[in-house]
This record gives sequence, structure tokens and C-alpha cells, in this order.
Amino acid sequence: MSTTINAAAARAAGPRRELGLASAVAAVAGEAIAVGIFLTPAGMAKALGSPFWLLVVWLAVGAMTVCGALCYGELGGRFPRDGGTYVYLHETFGRGAAFLYGWMCMLVLDPGVTASLAVGIALYAAYILHWPAQVTKIVGIGLIWVFCLSNIFSVKVSAGVLRWMTWLKLGVLTLLTLWAFVFRLGAWSNFIPFVAQRTGSLPLIPALGAGLVAAFYSFGGWWDVSKLAGEVREPARTLPRALVLGVLAVTAIYVLVSAAFWYLVPLEKVTSDEAFVAQVGDVLFGAAGGTAFALIVIVCMLGSLAALVISAPRVYFAMAEDGLFLPAFARIHPRFGTPARAVIIQGVTASLLVLMGTFQQIIAYFVFVAVVFLALAVSAVFFLRRRALGDRNVILTPGYPFTPLAFLLLVALLLVLVAAHSPREALLGSTVVLAGLPVYLLFRRNLPDVQAGQSVSQGAMNG
Repeated sequence: MSTTINAAAARAAGPRRELGLASAVAAVAGEAIAVGIFLTPAGMAKALGSPFWLLVVWLAVGAMTVCGALCYGELGGRFPRDGGTYVYLHETFGRGAAFLYGWMCMLVLDPGVTASLAVGIALYAAYILHWPAQVTKIVGIGLIWVFCLSNIFSVKVSAGVLRWMTWLKLGVLTLLTLWAFVFRLGAWSNFIPFVAQRTGSLPLIPALGAGLVAAFYSFGGWWDVSKLAGEVREPARTLPRALVLGVLAVTAIYVLVSAAFWYLVPLEKVTSDEAFVAQVGDVLFGAAGGTAFALIVIVCMLGSLAALVISAPRVYFAMAEDGLFLPAFARIHPRFGTPARAVIIQGVTASLLVLMGTFQQIIAYFVFVAVVFLALAVSAVFFLRRRALGDRNVILTPGYPFTPLAFLLLVALLLVLVAAHSPREALLGSTVVLAGLPVYLLFRRNLPDVQAGQSVSQGAMNG
């Protein structure tokens, strides 16, 4: 009897609001900074051929990402429940658009990225420990379930682990940069000429396009902290601050690490991303460079995996709450106060992708459509301002309407570049997402029409 009462009380109360500003900032920076910080600067440097233009790209994308973060801060304040982008699409564009986003996240994108991070960590660990290839998948799946189980048992503990791993990641990258400059391991002459492009770089306009795409991808995941809005204390105040602080921290780290890498290795000696990482490792740590860099990459990827596992299942939980997924997955665990069943979905699907070994191709197919959904969510600010829902208790986006317009301009340019470069992947990814429409209609058949209106008004009141 008491278990039944406790379960009912947990469902009525929803997830516990246990996350503060530090945990939210850690979720932003922790997910964005992964292995890309070591691979992206080399490709961007070769394409741009200029320290000045590399700095311009990082700062421009960082500034526009701050614009998107401010918009997400307003949206999180208006609708302080778990789900993030899914919730904003649901409240603005309706259940169909929200379901297609959740469909993509649940079955494809989230488990694909989770599998990619877990296997990547296992591969770098294998470089150090020299275990056989078949062990890699076992270790990858084991890592997924370590984080999933931690997330099931306690969001507070999981957030604590995420905070420490993110601070460790930021500390290691900062130390790496200081190590390079303080011990004078490179040459300032590598920055000369500072503005002019080197021989062999791309023409400026194509180079800027390639740089913008690479930089935007490097910031990817900053928006996922909004999926935890239902578990953040004072979300209307905390989320905007966390998003902006997190994006600023990521921008600073990317600029500093890129500068250190350019200082350490002359551009003309960079042949590939992987070779560049090995070169930097040799300069910094000598013969132990490969092992040292593998450890640093593992730290960075562990933080990203921790952030993803804590945020992604909240979308499936929100879908179930709205009747767009099986109701059992909207239940909060009566003892732990977590959306345990939603977490299990992510663990199972990611583990299957690890066994199949096809997650990298899957991610490539859905980048385009994921960015489309991100743009739709930011554009929701315009619709909500016209409806003036919950404005009194929300920190409104500064600089409106120029702030969301600046971000949408970057996204529009990115979509054009991605579609031109990978039209097949963009088309196939969009087709698979649209294939979720029959599944949506199946859930829609048993969903009262009044629920959509109730959801909007409830979100506005909560905001």
C-alpha cells in the first residue's frame, strides 16, 4: 500500500529540483567540449591559413551561440519542465513537430552520439592498455550503463560527478595551454603573418564557410541543459545564466587551445587532424605524448558522455507525459525520484548501436535535420512574444529581435553549407524523421485534443 502511495506522490510531484547553477553550467560545457577540441583546430587552421581569421571564426560563432543561448534561457524560463527543445516545439508548433523531434532523438541521434562517445573512450583506453579489439565494445557498453545506472539512482550524485568531470576537463585544458606558453615549447613566429593567409589554404570565403561549420559543430550540445529544466532550481533565473556562462567558457577554451596548438606546431607541418594531435603530444610530453594525450581525450569524452546521459532521457520522459509515448515511461521512480525507465531506453538503444557498429554513419545522416529543429526552437521566441505567455516571471532575451535573428542567420548559413556538401545525408535523414508521422498518428488517435491547449496554458503559468 505504501509503495503505491509513494509512486503516486512521485508522479504528481514530478522530478526533484536538485540542480543548481554550477551543475547547469557543467552540463553546457561538459557536453560541448569533447574530442573535437583536439581535431577541429587543425582542420580549421589548414582551411583558413591565418591565426587572425581562425580567431574571428571562433569569436563570431561563440557570439552567435550566446545569442541562441539567451533565447533558450527565455524558453526554459517560460516552460520550466523537462524536455528542452521538445517542449518548445510542442508549445509553439504543436504535437506533430515535437513528436518528430523526439522520435529522432530517441531512436537515432541520442543513442548514436552516446555510442560514439562510449566507443571513442574505449578506443583511447585501448591505446594505453593494449587490450584486444573485441574488448572495446564490452567496455563501451559498460561505460554507458555505469552512467545510466548512476542517473537512475540519483540525479544529484550524477550531477556532482558531471561537475567534477567538467571542472577537471577545463582545468586540464587550461593547464595544457599554460604548459605550452610558460615553458616556451613553441615559437611565436608561427603566428606570423597574423592576418594574411598561408600558401595552400582555401580561398577566404570557402575557408570561412568551412570554419563556421566546424566551429558550430564544436559547440554542439550546449542546448541540452534545457532538457533538465524540470530538475533545475529557479529555472527562470538559473538557465539563462548557465547557458551564457557555459557558452562563454567553451568559447574561451577553444580560443586558448587553438592558440596553444598553433604556437606549438607550425602550420606547414600539419598534414592531418590525427597527425596534428600526435605532433602536439610529442612537443608537450615527449615520448609519452601519445599516452598523455589519450588520457586527456578520455577525460574530455567522459564529461561529454556524463552530460549526454543525464540530459537526453528527459525528452522521452516529456513525450510520455504528453501522451506521445508509452505512459509507463512518464513514471518517476518512487524511491529515487528519477525518470528511470526513460534512462533505460537510452542505455538499451545505445548499447545496440555499439554492437551494430554503425553509429558514426547514423550521426552524419541526422546532423542537418537536428539543426533544423534547433532553429525552429529559437524561432519560437517570436511566436511566444506575440502571445505574451508568462512574460512577467521570465527573463526576456536581451536585444530582441536582433538576438534570435543573429543566431538564425548563422543557422541558415550552416544549413545551406551542409546541404550543399552532403545532400544525400541531409535528404535521407529528413526522410527518416518524416517516417515517424505514421507513428505519431498512432499516438495521436488516443490523445484528447484538449490536452494541447492545457499544456500551453500550464507551461505559461509555470513560467
